[in-house]
Amino acid sequence: MMRNSLLAGVLAASLLASGVLVSTAVLVPGVAGAQEQAPSMAELLRRVEQGQVRDQQAFQQREAEFRGARADQERLLAEARERRAELEGTSEDLEATYEENEVRIGELEAALDKRLGSLRELFGVLQQVSSDTQGLFENSLVNIQYPERTAFLADLAAKMGTTSRLASMEEVERLWFELQREMTEQGRVVRFPTEIIELDGTRGPADVTRVGVFNIIAGDNYLQFTPQTGNVSVMPRQPEQGRFVRSVANLDEAAGGTEMVNFALDPTRGQILSLLTEKPNLVERIQQGGVVGYVIIGLGLLGLLLAAERLVSLGLASSKVSAQLKREQLDSGNPLGRVLKVGEENRRKDTETLELKLGEAILHETPALQRGILFLKLISVVAPLLGLLGTVTGMIVTFQAITLFGTGDPKLMAGGISQALVTTVLGLVVAIPIVFLHTIVNGRARRIQHVLQEQAAGVIAERAEELGGDGGKRQALAA
Repeated sequence: MMRNSLLAGVLAASLLASGVLVSTAVLVPGVAGAQEQAPSMAELLRRVEQGQVRDQQAFQQREAEFRGARADQERLLAEARERRAELEGTSEDLEATYEENEVRIGELEAALDKRLGSLRELFGVLQQVSSDTQGLFENSLVNIQYPERTAFLADLAAKMGTTSRLASMEEVERLWFELQREMTEQGRVVRFPTEIIELDGTRGPADVTRVGVFNIIAGDNYLQFTPQTGNVSVMPRQPEQGRFVRSVANLDEAAGGTEMVNFALDPTRGQILSLLTEKPNLVERIQQGGVVGYVIIGLGLLGLLLAAERLVSLGLASSKVSAQLKREQLDSGNPLGRVLKVGEENRRKDTETLELKLGEAILHETPALQRGILFLKLISVVAPLLGLLGTVTGMIVTFQAITLFGTGDPKLMAGGISQALVTTVLGLVVAIPIVFLHTIVNGRARRIQHVLQEQAAGVIAERAEELGGDGGKRQALAA
């Protein structure tokens, strides 16, 4: 058993050295199973010999197949070379034909130019006029009624751009007709039906009125025409000025008649209307002021209400005081009556006591007369300061926008600048009338106080005359 295993190992090593992998696959299992039953050396030699024979046959078969394929490849190569030579010949023929055609085309173009003569310039003018007119008509309000003419102009311009097609007499006449119709329609006010888009996005037929090529209206609204889509829609915002809207309604009612009406015509074909509609109204301007603007407006309203109340109260008090001056009977319903009543109650006192009593009565009436006047003065001072505060905060917002987005788009800075300007205006608008109101109210209060002081001084003077100087004082003290 040990001797057979050794022989199998020696034989496997010799086969590995010769590079016969197939025999290795046969011998390795033999080695694994050599411990049970190893084949004899003759059997192994026979197997090796059979394997070599089979390999030789396979090699010969593959060689024969390769030789056969090589013949086919050589045949295909020869056919390809023949095809290339044939195509090269065809290419040379085509190049020659192309050169001949180029020469022929040049001769024909020269002949065409010679025959056309001045008509060439005419066709150039037709092409230019068609192209320019097409752009003009696409943006014209007349195109709402006659949209098919732009297609005709586009075809005519394309046709005139070629060298092989000429314009017909019908096309030249129609070009003239379209130009003349555009000029005629510029001076007409016509009404015609079309489809319009309402503000809520709904589409529907409506009778619209076109004023030349400048404006188009329906009802009491201005309409706008979008050349890119051909849509006619109601302008998102109408002009704030009521006279414009009223003129639209008047023209819409009078369209088709002979009545003369006033109408706000936009000769720029919508540009001025767009600027008017983009102009912020009063509410939007107030909103631009922000929180500071609302505070200023609140103070202004409070100041107006307070000034109105003061004007009414002081007016009533002044009228009552004036009435009290004209009658002898004292009335406790007005300041002068109450002061004089104090003087009457202390008429038997000496002049110093009477003066103190009257002074006390005047001081008692003063707060009611001066009520709110100091607050009006405070508002007139604080309102410009708040406007200055809004200016500073608005400029801060502007500089922040410049820092983030640069100065390329002025609209990004418009918010801060608007806040600065609006708050400044609001502060001045509130302060200026409040200053006037404060002056008026304070003047009325001072006038009433002056009357009270004047009447009190008169009472004291009368009492002093009655007492006759120091004697009267002693008499009063003895009493």
